[in-house]
Amino acid sequence: MRMSLRELPAAELGRRLDAGLKLRIGPFTVCIRGRDPLLADTLARHYPDYPLAAADSFSDARLTLRDQTWWARLLGRPREICLEDEVPFTDFPANALLAHIEWSLNWCIATRANQYLMLHGGVVARDEGAMILPGVPGAGKSTLTAYLMHRGWRLFSDEFTLLKTGTLDLQPFPRLIPLKNDSIEVIQAAVPEAQFGPQIPGTRKGRVSHLRPGADHLRRMDEGARPKLVVFPSYQAGSNTALKEMASAEAFAELTNNAFNYVLLGRLAFEMVAELTDAVRCFRLTYSDLNDANLQLQALLRSTAA
Repeated sequence: MRMSLRELPAAELGRRLDAGLKLRIGPFTVCIRGRDPLLADTLARHYPDYPLAAADSFSDARLTLRDQTWWARLLGRPREICLEDEVPFTDFPANALLAHIEWSLNWCIATRANQYLMLHGGVVARDEGAMILPGVPGAGKSTLTAYLMHRGWRLFSDEFTLLKTGTLDLQPFPRLIPLKNDSIEVIQAAVPEAQFGPQIPGTRKGRVSHLRPGADHLRRMDEGARPKLVVFPSYQAGSNTALKEMASAEAFAELTNNAFNYVLLGRLAFEMVAELTDAVRCFRLTYSDLNDANLQLQALLRSTAA
């Protein structure tokens, strides 16, 4: 079993960050560098259960944290993250470091991981199979994914649905879940045991707090699953839970609009989305009660698998 980040003594964590600490996050190896004690503290607090990768392994993404110049510090943006080319990618106030690590990694994966068809959607799974939850911002996808993760579903991803090209196998990519604005309090009330990071106000997405997946989700991040359901969620305050089945052609059209690399993969992406929508059942979900949505989705998955 690989050593996890939490097993590194503080001095060793600092030494590795100076040279480039390598973590495995799903199928990817991420190299993170920086001498700032804030970086070591952020990783130790919010990524403790991610496994370490070998020092000589290939890095799918490399993030370097640096201090900015004096004038940027005066403007309240004293930190920056650079990618492989050492050109600044994003700058930010120190209290927003966690969000910018996650957003930088999002960009790296979305622009590079073309060995997968990447859909913009969450994925959770139970023993019967996996469920894809595509959604536009504000649809309640992240809130629902966060709740299901704590109610017996295994987290694959909140943001990236990774379909292996040539198959319909889903690849886990379990990450911190960024909840925004009122969703933070919704999950805090519904899931008291949830492990939240700091609340970061004033980002381009509003107030953000990151929810940490438990170690059990990370231990199984090499275990794929076959999709059984595609469910497009929509939160509507005060509504009853309702599931409405969709035609395959309707789901196909929406999924192609929710893909990061559909145009790049061309015909292969067309064939994969067509095969996916033919192989699964597709639904629209309207909900306001997270517990009721969970119960109905469990029942739907059982009946579909049967």
